[in-house]
Amino acid sequence: MVLVCASSLSSTLSLTKFVPFTSQIPTTPFGSSFLFNNRYNNVPVVVPLLFVCHAKKKIGFFDQILDYIEGGPKLRKWYGAPDLIEKDGTSTSNADADDYPDEVRDAVLVTDGDSEMGQMVILSLIVNKSRVKALVKDKRVALESFGSYVESMVGDTSDNRFVRKALRGVRTIICPNEGFISSVGSLQGVKHVILLSQLSVYSGKLGIQSMMKSNAKKLAEQDESVVKTSGIPYTIIRTGELQDTPGGQQGFTFDKGCAGSGSISKEDAAFICVKALEFVPQTGFTFEVANGENKISEWKECLVTLMEKSS
Repeated sequence: MVLVCASSLSSTLSLTKFVPFTSQIPTTPFGSSFLFNNRYNNVPVVVPLLFVCHAKKKIGFFDQILDYIEGGPKLRKWYGAPDLIEKDGTSTSNADADDYPDEVRDAVLVTDGDSEMGQMVILSLIVNKSRVKALVKDKRVALESFGSYVESMVGDTSDNRFVRKALRGVRTIICPNEGFISSVGSLQGVKHVILLSQLSVYSGKLGIQSMMKSNAKKLAEQDESVVKTSGIPYTIIRTGELQDTPGGQQGFTFDKGCAGSGSISKEDAAFICVKALEFVPQTGFTFEVANGENKISEWKECLVTLMEKSS
């Protein structure tokens, strides 16, 4: 029997004891795994056993999850299992989406899924056990990274046929970056749009920084305008400036103006996008958020309160 010890992990995950590497350990499609607790909601999360932790260096929760998922292709090679994808980047088991029968709308579509924020949102959705679809630039890379956890799609969002295919089975769209909503036509069938907006941050830039962010600001303004007039229930999350800091370590503030003057961990911003799935407004609402002192345990109740304040 071999014992593997994790002496130091991100604040988001905790491993409380040694775990024997035996056939009795629960397994994932990729091999043996550990059972962790997600600090945000204390829900056990099974992740593949693919790492050795070092006491001197802490890595973020999302980096760990991504490492676990990306380890799948390595295990398949080590054990001689067939690849999940062909050389042209297509799945070996999936037919063209046009051949699928109508599906129940229970999926979450993440736009710009291969961006840093897109990947963080996807990883939060995986932990949330959501059915995930993602728009990416390189399907092969996405499949190697996320495996069967995510249905990755590549195409031109100005092509209505591709957009219809991408939206098949989709109930909610999460936009972690600006530019998608204002570039597509119909979002028929979608029940909720969640937009992560940096408009308050861009609006607060001055001088050369304002010039550098002018295009991003324009796209953010267009996205917010389009989603507000789409007739689809929407949640616009205006965050403070996004920071590369660990998530789950600070509280939040929703005060007016906090997005323009404050900052927020990228991990926390991704987490809030997923929590917004818990409450679908009748029409739509916008709120600001940055890291602060308030600890939130009931996110649905918090979102309801924010909607009532915004009306």
